[in-house]
Amino acid sequence: MTHTPSIKICIIEDDALILKSLQQVLNNAEGYSVTGTFFSAEAALENLKEHHPDVLLLDIDLPGMSGIEAIPKLHKLQPELNIVMLTVHEESEIVFSALRQGAVGYLVKGSNSKFLLQGISEVFDGGAPMSPSIARQVIASFTMSKETSLSDRELEVLQKLSNGTNNKQIAEDLFVSTNTVKAHIKNIYKKLHVHSRAEAVSKAIKKGWI
Repeated sequence: MTHTPSIKICIIEDDALILKSLQQVLNNAEGYSVTGTFFSAEAALENLKEHHPDVLLLDIDLPGMSGIEAIPKLHKLQPELNIVMLTVHEESEIVFSALRQGAVGYLVKGSNSKFLLQGISEVFDGGAPMSPSIARQVIASFTMSKETSLSDRELEVLQKLSNGTNNKQIAEDLFVSTNTVKAHIKNIYKKLHVHSRAEAVSKAIKKGWI
């Protein structure tokens, strides 16, 4: 009888109760093994190489460095690492930021054990697991982008403009430079045939894009 090797999993989660629960679910399931746990991204960056995980479950709201900030650093350590975001957040801008940085899946905390195990197995086999609510947002974004001819990032910038966010804060939120934000705004104006933020936001609201 051939023994199927377990999927090696590391978890970065600062909530001790959630971390313990995840460990119990995964270690009690056949074919899954938690090889390392960390309460912060910084701790994981220092010790991840010792564990060689196949899949990393990564929380977004961490003390110090956020999960999204950590993704490219973790990939630098282990380029083939499959990173799955595990979080309470379902806001599209956070989802897309994580996916752009290199996450390959996005599961919402509180998902039942079966869904969690299926998601990890799916990403290990080359898939991109997402909870239904997240998948719907991704599809909606593609549809919106096609209708408006705006890119996903331009739509994100436009959403932030509608909230009154300034260029500097937008740049920080999206992990880009202020010059990049200005370039996006210029493209938005051109594509929407407007000449000001107020006009761009007004047109987007009337069209139901934001």
